Amino acid sequence: MDSSGKPSTAQVVVLATSSALTALFYSIYKSRATTVARLKGAQKVTIDQGLKNILSETPGRCVPYAVIEGVVRSVKETLNSQFVDNCKGVIERLTLKEEKMVWNRTTHLWNNTEKVIHQRTNTVPFSLGSPDDGIAAAVRVVRPLDAAELNLETTYENFHPTLQSLSNVIGHFISGERPKGIHETEEMLRLGEAVTGVGELVLDNDLIKLQPPKQGFRYFLTRLDYDSLLRQQGNSVRLWRILTVVFGAAACSTLLYILWKQYHRHRASRKERSLLEEFKEQQKRRMRELNVEEGSVSPSSCAVCLSRERSCVFLECGHVCACVQCFDVLPEPKKCPICRATIDRVVPLYNS
Repeated sequence: MDSSGKPSTAQVVVLATSSALTALFYSIYKSRATTVARLKGAQKVTIDQGLKNILSETPGRCVPYAVIEGVVRSVKETLNSQFVDNCKGVIERLTLKEEKMVWNRTTHLWNNTEKVIHQRTNTVPFSLGSPDDGIAAAVRVVRPLDAAELNLETTYENFHPTLQSLSNVIGHFISGERPKGIHETEEMLRLGEAVTGVGELVLDNDLIKLQPPKQGFRYFLTRLDYDSLLRQQGNSVRLWRILTVVFGAAACSTLLYILWKQYHRHRASRKERSLLEEFKEQQKRRMRELNVEEGSVSPSSCAVCLSRERSCVFLECGHVCACVQCFDVLPEPKKCPICRATIDRVVPLYNS
């Protein structure tokens, strides 16, 4: 806090930043907590021969938020891995990432960074069926790429290093960027993979569909089972709650510190005004004792003897109110006649 009593720039920045982050983290925490609560309240549905009858008797022929656990089955065609033999799936994602070292001018260190230079996702219609091959019932998955937690299995991974020549090395050191190579990966959702889907379950004619839910509910498609998915989302809620509490405590602490400093400054100001009023009363009383009229005393006269000119500055309070002779006769410990602050040192006052 500066001499004017206003909060310092650092305090304002800390308070504003911590308050903004607290609000952001709290909104994320509330959203994740709502998602977990909805997941816990979702209706678990088993894929069997009676699923179609259950949906036909349900109002609207749909379950607004349902949990389905099944294995991936193809509808018509499948996708073949481009790198692994006899590897078939329904979703394939190819990613090329450029890895390079970048010189940080602040830390003077080379930092490893990566950038996606190309990504392509292929998908074909698929459904979730029962692990029992004797049950023909299946649930068609609609818009799987819109689902959260779609963690695909890595089926291929390779790193292609960049060939370096002497001229390239010199140019990289001058530019501050040193390419390492290209990281190539293939990820797939394979046939027969156990998948948990959470969304709106509807009966459309004779086709059972799992699609993104309405009313802002979150759509999930993951290789985790239901309990693991619930545990993962719960851990995320705890993380955002801890971040909210930490930054909220920082914001409250900063605000309380600023208010505490303002309160003490206000108290010191009131005390100083009170002492100044008391000093003026004592000065008037002394003038009456000396039979000196108030208008005859110069504003620059010593506040103690009322005769000599003020000739010294008291530090650290900074008051100019006495002459050197009166300062010398002040009792120990020497205190300022106006504010009663202890006088650490005295600086002579020269008038030119």
